[in-house]
Amino acid sequence: MCSLEKRGNLFILILTGQNGEHRLNPNLFSSIISALLRTKAESTSGSALVTVSHSKFFCNGFDLDWVKAAGSDEETQQCFNLLLDYLKQLVLAFISLPMPTIAAVNGHAAAGGVVLALCHDYVLMRRYRSVLYMIDFDLGIKIPEPFMALFRAKISGSARRDLLLSGLKIKGEEALKMGIVEAVYDGEEEVTNAVIKIADDLAKRNWHGEVYAEIRKGLYSELCDILGIASIPIATPKL
Repeated sequence: MCSLEKRGNLFILILTGQNGEHRLNPNLFSSIISALLRTKAESTSGSALVTVSHSKFFCNGFDLDWVKAAGSDEETQQCFNLLLDYLKQLVLAFISLPMPTIAAVNGHAAAGGVVLALCHDYVLMRRYRSVLYMIDFDLGIKIPEPFMALFRAKISGSARRDLLLSGLKIKGEEALKMGIVEAVYDGEEEVTNAVIKIADDLAKRNWHGEVYAEIRKGLYSELCDILGIASIPIATPKL
């Protein structure tokens, strides 16, 4: 599950529960998407969102135990496809959010957890005690669109290749050098404080939320085309 706190214009999304692994299943997906819808509904000019967790894992990907518990191969595939659809909805919700978003990756992020982190505009990590890891090779799973489009949009060529084709567990310091994250810090508290400072600094700009969302959509136009996100006309203000 997750919880949502509001401090002035700052929304804080906190991943909680399930032994600290924050594995993505229908309950967690629904909880996060519901929190994002509430955030969007309550947003004002100058809002910002940060996502944090407080355990060994930021997000350990799909809840494969939930998938396997379905029973037959057909039912298992249906459950897996359902999680993919939820993940697509999650990406759509973040891309459409009318405010800056910052992720504090204080623990490991695997597969769907990497996607969750990259949904944010900015990502900060712990220097050594968190890794980014795409386990799809190990599981024999092809990465479908629109998630490949997200990787193309957020990560440059060689870094994207190394993340997706090498099967490496990329620590924070390496992720910084590869341009995947904006900054790294030694401790959880340092990462969280840095994320909140960035959010506060961005919120002080008092940007129009819908304009911010539309510029983000233009920045990631291929991803938005695949997601089916349409641009919203916005009147030009008097200068």
